[in-house]
Parts: sequence; structure tokens; C-alpha cells
Amino acid sequence: MDGAVNASSRSVVFDLARQELRDLNKFLHGDLRGVGSVTVENPDGANSIAVGINAPVMVEVNGHAGYYVAGMNQGGTVVVHGNAGPGCAENMMSGRVEVTGFASGGAGASAHGGLLVIRGDAGLRCGISLKGGDIVVGGDVGSFSGFMAQAGRMVVCGSAGEGLGDSIYEAVIYVRGTVTALGSDARLEPMGEDDLRVVGKLLADAGMSHLPSEFKRIASAKTLYHWNADANLTY
Repeated sequence: MDGAVNASSRSVVFDLARQELRDLNKFLHGDLRGVGSVTVENPDGANSIAVGINAPVMVEVNGHAGYYVAGMNQGGTVVVHGNAGPGCAENMMSGRVEVTGFASGGAGASAHGGLLVIRGDAGLRCGISLKGGDIVVGGDVGSFSGFMAQAGRMVVCGSAGEGLGDSIYEAVIYVRGTVTALGSDARLEPMGEDDLRVVGKLLADAGMSHLPSEFKRIASAKTLYHWNADANLTY
């Protein structure tokens, strides 16, 4: 076996300073019965760490990860103890991905399910084309976050850059701080009781303690649902 197995605790350790990333991912794509956790040491910003997991396994990455960490995750729990490059948890189907530091552009892109928690800030286009997953960001998000988000929820505990929720559909974004500018077809709406419950639960799931009443709701004005020939390309 490529990893060092501790039989008593059913844990596996991969050290990418002396083992190949390909071997780590091959192991994670194999038969994980009896394996409770996998620890990745010395990731050194490698790309595609722990992609394509399809098992209820815990993976802890002790350091910074590059592009697409935990992409296509299904059922796994992946924690990055550091920063993550672009595309973190892209196309996640279920499970949980957590980044303790900063997540670069496109975090949670096209996520269909699961929960992505970013404890620091997130870069541009966080939650782009979100399709049903949940994202909680402890800090700020960059411009055009939630762009074309079709379903799911985003909770931003900090502030948001320009173009927030541009061309949003049925997804909902909650922001605690300031919004530089809303994107096309996005609008502020009143927070209802259901919104307060949703935000409260997501904050609790993420281990964050802000008050749900401090958040604003951003959703679609639905003017882009049908083509308007008289709009002159202005919405």
C-alpha cells in the first residue's frame, strides 16, 4: 500500500514530499472500507488533491492546496488547513469541504449539493453557476460571486464585490456586510422567517455565530426569465 496505515485507528497518511499525488487519488478512488481518515502532509500547493471522492471518508490536507482541491466530492469530508487555489469543491455533489484560509476564484462552482465552508475570504466568482449546494464564507467574496447561480444558498459573513448575483436564477444569497453593487437581475428582498431559519442553520453547520438578523437577502428579480426584444440589451 502506498500510504502508511495505522491499523488501530484505521487512518492513512500520505506525504506528498515523498509520495506521488497520483497514488493518493488512486487510493481515494479505491476500496475505502475500514478507512476512517486520510491525512495529506506537505501538499505544497499541488493541484487536484482529493478530487472525485465517492465515499464517506475524512481527508485532512495539512497545508495549502492548488487548483480543484476536493472537486466532484461525493460524500467525503475534506478539510484544507490553509489556502485553496481556484475551483475548490467545483461540481461537488454531496459531503463537506472546508478551507480554513483563503479560497481563490470559482470556489464551489457548479456545486450540486453538499456544504462548502470558507473561513477566510473567497475570490472572484465564488458560487458561479451554483446548482444546489450551500456555501458559507466567513469573510468577503470577490466580484461576480453567485453569477448565474441556479439553485442553492450562499451565506457571506463579510462584504461582497461588484456584480453580486449577476443573472441569478433560483439561488439565494445572504450577505452580512456591504454589497458594492448588485449584478443584472439581482435585487435586495426582505428577510422572512424562513430566511432566518436557513441562515441560522447554515451558520451553525459552519460553526459560525453571527446573528441571522444581521444578513440581507439577495435573489432574482426574474426579469431575465423571458426574452424581451424591447430591452435593447439593457436589464
